[in-house]
Amino acid sequence: MSQNKKVVVIGAGVAGLASAIRLKARGYEVHVFEASSQAGGKLNQLTLNGYRFDTGPSLFTMPQYVTELFELVGKDSKVNFPYLSLDVICKYWWDDGTELTMTNNNQTNAKSISAALGEKEANVLAYFKRSEQKYNLTGKTFLENSLHRLKTWLTKDVLKALMQLNQLDLLSTMHGLNAKYFKNIKTIQLFDRYATYNGSNPYKAPGMLQIIPHFEYGFGAHLPVRGMYQITESLYQLAVENGVTFHFNNKVDEIVTRNKTVKGIRVGDELISANLVISNMDAYFTYKHLLNREDKAQQITKQERSSSALIFYWGINKSFNELDLHNIFFSEDYKQEFELIAQGEISEDPTVYINITSKYVPGDAPVGCENWFVMINVPHNSGQNWDPMIQKAKQSIIKKINHVLKTDITNLIVCEEVLDPRSIESKTMSYTGSLYGTSSNSKFAAFARHANKSEEYEKLYFVGGSVHPGGGVPLCLLSAKIVDELINE
Repeated sequence: MSQNKKVVVIGAGVAGLASAIRLKARGYEVHVFEASSQAGGKLNQLTLNGYRFDTGPSLFTMPQYVTELFELVGKDSKVNFPYLSLDVICKYWWDDGTELTMTNNNQTNAKSISAALGEKEANVLAYFKRSEQKYNLTGKTFLENSLHRLKTWLTKDVLKALMQLNQLDLLSTMHGLNAKYFKNIKTIQLFDRYATYNGSNPYKAPGMLQIIPHFEYGFGAHLPVRGMYQITESLYQLAVENGVTFHFNNKVDEIVTRNKTVKGIRVGDELISANLVISNMDAYFTYKHLLNREDKAQQITKQERSSSALIFYWGINKSFNELDLHNIFFSEDYKQEFELIAQGEISEDPTVYINITSKYVPGDAPVGCENWFVMINVPHNSGQNWDPMIQKAKQSIIKKINHVLKTDITNLIVCEEVLDPRSIESKTMSYTGSLYGTSSNSKFAAFARHANKSEEYEKLYFVGGSVHPGGGVPLCLLSAKIVDELINE
């Protein structure tokens, strides 16, 4: 095959897999180099004493961005990538005993919020409608296109959006906007939490992020029938079947350039020529380690980092019927929780998220038991003394769960694995352990996020959570779609 049809993808995360599939479908010779022994990046799995855990993203929305990859190569996604559409999206608890179940039906959700929290149903429905309108106005245009090329800004859709900037609430914070719609602090907290979907602070992030609930309530929440890791497994298998070549346990040491044009990569002493290189590695580490550009890496450090996560993978020797796949136990003082994160600390009363795939995937835990993925939002790693912080946080988490469930889970935890900002960085090459690269706490954050095409090096492209359009499975898949279009313009 001619040299100008050879592509190297650095990293086999979900965005790297999607990039490989797309370019192979266009006739390119595609080679994926991955430093670890398997594909997945953050979207991986862990087995422990008969329990299986998805280690990373646990919410699956906008499945069309996965299924279209199968359709792209003529495969039936229903056969090759079966998934469930959830009736119950998430269950919520507060310390005072208030409970709320959110479903895939917004009329039902409005009634539930009205009954549990005293809001007017009309206000809830208006909120969902505004979220949908924002998505229709800007979502597809800005999320599925590069923001760093003139062509995007000259389309009718963008001009229409720019003429309606007042409807995007760029000058309001997400919390301020939610407070205009709702009177109960619990309802405000319920919708404030969507800022955490991209590692942001609802008290700083712009009201534009009201678009996020539509991903969940407009497109629905889903679960692959074998759990989230099925996304990685299915895309990897699809790539292999279509002729993508994978090189595992092959750490790329350098992106080779000449006269500001990419010529290939270096792995150890071997030079591998390629006309195009796509980095699925964090943009910071790409510049620092692969391009030896400390100056460019330092530019990235000047941007506010997103939050990170502290995750406990617990095998629980009991089944809790009151819990579902997604569960949230809210803190009493949400604002203080985010203030402490901004200061590099962890609240003693954190909001706790529990994901239990064994509710829908029975083989994920022994009979009568459950696999708990227990997560709280924490600051990115800036040199904290993490070990005592983690132990203290674990006790705070157990205390909250015990209070809400009116039991003591301490002796029910039969096995445990921990993921913290340090190990997130070392295992997934996410700078400082930030899950989403830069935060979205500024109204200009979307434009500050790193571009998908290098402005300095010809034939160098970027995909994944650290670049446009952002983190999370759907947006990572969209970054691959954007790069595919940029390469083939």
